[in-house]
Amino acid sequence: MEGELRVSVRHGQQTLDISLPSSARVSDLMERLQALTNVLPRGQKLIHKGKILTPDMTLASGSKIMMMATQGTHQGSAPEMKKPSVLLKSKPAEKPATKIKPPERVEVWKSTGYVSLRDTEVLEIPATVWALGQSIIILDLTSTMLRKVPAELSCLSKLKRLSLSGNSLDDTSIHWKSLCSLQSLELLELTANCLTSLPCEIQGLSSLRLLNVSRNKLTTLPDDIGMLSRLERLNLSNNRKQINLSSNFLTLVPPSIGELRKLKSLLLANNALKEFPASILKGCGELNSLDLHGNPITIEALREIDGWEEFDARRKAKYDKQMVFQVMGPSDGFDEGADTQETRHW
Repeated sequence: MEGELRVSVRHGQQTLDISLPSSARVSDLMERLQALTNVLPRGQKLIHKGKILTPDMTLASGSKIMMMATQGTHQGSAPEMKKPSVLLKSKPAEKPATKIKPPERVEVWKSTGYVSLRDTEVLEIPATVWALGQSIIILDLTSTMLRKVPAELSCLSKLKRLSLSGNSLDDTSIHWKSLCSLQSLELLELTANCLTSLPCEIQGLSSLRLLNVSRNKLTTLPDDIGMLSRLERLNLSNNRKQINLSSNFLTLVPPSIGELRKLKSLLLANNALKEFPASILKGCGELNSLDLHGNPITIEALREIDGWEEFDARRKAKYDKQMVFQVMGPSDGFDEGADTQETRHW
C-alpha cells in the first residue's frame, strides 16, 4: 500500500508481518513490537543482516529482522506468546484459518446466545451477528483481523460479555457511544490493543463488573470511571470483579476510583506511577488485592499513605484464608504489592 512499508520480524518460533508508515524509524517498530510481544523496547535487540539496529535508524520495506528479548524486560509477569495480533503468523500452520460460519452455525449462535469468531480472519463483524440482536449474550472477537467496531453494536442490548482483545484497535476504531450504551454488559476485555485513552461515556456501562484494559498505551483515565458503581475488578497493568490496566503508560490514577465501593482487585503493574491516591485505599472498602510492581512508587511510600493499614489488614486476611484452604498452590510467600526500589522503564 502506498505510503506504508512492511517488515518481517522473527521472534522465537513466530514471524510477525508488520505494516508501518513509510517514514517510520526503528523506534516506531519497537513500540509496535511492545504491543505485539509484551517486550519493553529496552529489552528488544533487533538484528538485520548481522547488524544491531538502533532506535534512530530508518527502515526499508521488505526487511527481514530478528528480535531477541532480554530476560526480565517483559511487561506484566510473563510474555504472552499466543497470537496477539492480526498480522501474526504461526509456523508451521497446522490448519487453515477458520471460515465464516455456515447457516447451520448461525442457528447454534441463536439458540446458545454465544457467538465466537476468535482467531478468525474476519475484517468486519458479519451482518448475521447484528440480525441476531437481543439473542446474543456473549460475543468473542479475540485475535481477529477486525478493523472497527461499528455503531450496530448497540443492537446487542442483552450482551453480557464482550472480548475485543488482540486486534490492534486504536481510539478511533471503536464506536464508543454504541459500546457504552450496553446496559447489560458485565465483562469487557480490551487487552493487547493500541488504545491511548478511555472515553468519559464509559460510565454508561452501569452493569460492568470486570474491565481489562491491560497491554495498551493508556496515559490517562477518565474521572468518570468512578461512576462504575458495580465494578469489582479493574486491571490496568502493563499500560471480573477486577480492572486490569497493567503495562500501559499511566502516570496518574484518578482519585475517583475511590468511589468504586465494590472494587476488590486493582492491577496497575508496569506503568509510570510515582504516587497513589489515598482516596482509593480509604474509599474502596472491599479492596484486598493491589499490584503496583514495576512502577516508580515503592512499598515504603505506599505504607505512608492514609488508609494503608486498613487495606493491609484486609489483604493479609485474604492471604491467610487462602493458605488455610490451600487454594494458592506453591507460593513464594506474601506479596507486598510493590517493589522496594523505584522502577524505571527507560
